[in-house]
Amino acid sequence: MTRVLLIDDEPQILRTLRINLSARGYHVVLAETGRAALATAYEHRPDVVVLDLGLPDMSGVEVLAGLRAWSTAPVIVLSARTDASDKVEALDAGADDYVTKPFGMDEFLARLRAAVRRGITAADPEAPIVESASFTVDLAAKKVTRNNIEVHLTPTEWGMLEMLVRNRGKLVGREELLREVWGPAYAKETHYLRVYLAQLRRKLEDDPSHPKHLLTEAGMGYRFQK
Repeated sequence: MTRVLLIDDEPQILRTLRINLSARGYHVVLAETGRAALATAYEHRPDVVVLDLGLPDMSGVEVLAGLRAWSTAPVIVLSARTDASDKVEALDAGADDYVTKPFGMDEFLARLRAAVRRGITAADPEAPIVESASFTVDLAAKKVTRNNIEVHLTPTEWGMLEMLVRNRGKLVGREELLREVWGPAYAKETHYLRVYLAQLRRKLEDDPSHPKHLLTEAGMGYRFQK
């Protein structure tokens, strides 16, 4: 049974989500504060986390940082904040998706299913180690090294790189990449791709301004070239 941790200080939201998720076979655990959320997450090891940013004792971004210190479980941020800066901050902190309140239950459930699919994709022992002239990607260990030193990537950066590397040599369309890494609601948010690709190039390319491996196909998408 898929374990879902719901973190929100609004009882009505918790009740609505708990009823809907429990009716669909999810095992639901609740937390109303950031500290309770971190303790509950450590105890129950959820498969996916739904997190409100406006908690009474600490910010949702702080909770994200605490989770990401040890957990790779997908995190869906659920927030009334609609500013692009809030979304970017949450995604940079390690969120996998961002849903604004009020939300439609059908869309939320679709995003939850997508997050669960991403989260339960176990490391494939047959997944290859892909080497380029500048860096090495271990798809099974979900690790990147450059000059024999591990490079820290955020979950979102890893998701983007993994998608490109698994399709090495092939063009990956912008909307396809956005849907897979950020979720279906972000299929038109192409500025996310530019920001995160620039970050990946700074971390991995020998000359980020003249990339050899993480390539842009203008107006179409992106390609990983060994």
